[in-house]
Amino acid sequence: MIAAQLTARFPNGMASLAILLHVEQQTGSYGAAGLVLAATSVGQAVAGPVTSRWMGVWGMRRVITLTLSVCVVAVIALALLPLNVPGYMALGMLAGLSTPPIQSAARTIYPKLVNSSQLTPLFSLDASLQEIIWIIAPVVITLVSTQVGTVQGLLLVAIILVGGGAWFILSPEVGRVRIPRSRNAFGKVVLKPPVMLATVIGFLLIGACAAVEVGVVATFDHGSLAAGLVLAVFSVGSLAGGLAFGHIPIGPWAMARRFVIITIGLSLTMVSLDAFWLGGTLILAGIGIAPALAVLFAITTASVKFSETAEAFGWAGTGQLIGAAAGSAIGGFLVDATGGARGAYLAAALFAAVGLIVSVVFVRSFPDLRHRDPSPYPDTEPVAVTPS
Repeated sequence: MIAAQLTARFPNGMASLAILLHVEQQTGSYGAAGLVLAATSVGQAVAGPVTSRWMGVWGMRRVITLTLSVCVVAVIALALLPLNVPGYMALGMLAGLSTPPIQSAARTIYPKLVNSSQLTPLFSLDASLQEIIWIIAPVVITLVSTQVGTVQGLLLVAIILVGGGAWFILSPEVGRVRIPRSRNAFGKVVLKPPVMLATVIGFLLIGACAAVEVGVVATFDHGSLAAGLVLAVFSVGSLAGGLAFGHIPIGPWAMARRFVIITIGLSLTMVSLDAFWLGGTLILAGIGIAPALAVLFAITTASVKFSETAEAFGWAGTGQLIGAAAGSAIGGFLVDATGGARGAYLAAALFAAVGLIVSVVFVRSFPDLRHRDPSPYPDTEPVAVTPS
């Protein structure tokens, strides 16, 4: 299950860089490329909770197959059609709106695959292993886009979407697990404090990562493989952090401690744009990324009913995607405005600092999972009793 969903989500680590490189090459503007990335992320953010909830109505396989088909067509059109910036933005938004809800599906399935004592370690393992995507994918897409062509880079994204998506759809677990139809109104689950916190903090965390991505590409220019290598190093730090600290029990202060590491690392990136300095500081910042994501997954699952898990993860994903949109757009415009990459790194550090502040101010709203079953609540309904 982990292998299938990681492969299906592998294009997530390629698409943003592929679009950034392609649009920047076509328009000559990082700001325009940031706008297209923002449109794509907004499309994903809008669709996330909706398509995740659809899985409880029509089933996971039907929803993922439909969205996957539309997304592949949109990515191919982005690669092949000569467009202006509004045209790129429209297709980017369509690709975002049709992004398959594989992450929500996988994390809804996990509680049905293991017992409650294994669930938090499984989330930590998943958050750590997903960094393989961010280690390998940036290098692959940078190599293809810079050495072969940005059109070929986008076409590679489409090919892997088809192959990985098909593997996930055909996985037996996807057919066996049935998500009950939620009885609550759409959007009600996000009002629960832990889900709201996961959404807001996900926005800030991924916003910081997106700004780093823009900064790294701007630092080394679109013709250098160094950009992909430095981003891979960022993910190596996250992988190491997840494997080293993912087993630690999750208490109310867990998120704040992780954000301290991230904020310090990202703040140090502005000292020097040397490749080795950036690599070292991003490894430090990355150590907190996967453990922070594991906290987000765990508090979301532990706070909702099973029928609400897919939609809850959809909203959490929406927060992350809006963060990606904001981080990409702000980072891109600051690169253009300041004439250098430090503006994007400043944006990343500020996103992380606000995440730290939120984690401290709202610490009482984080559930204490150190001695508690992190599985979702079972769905119950009234039982008719016939008087004797």
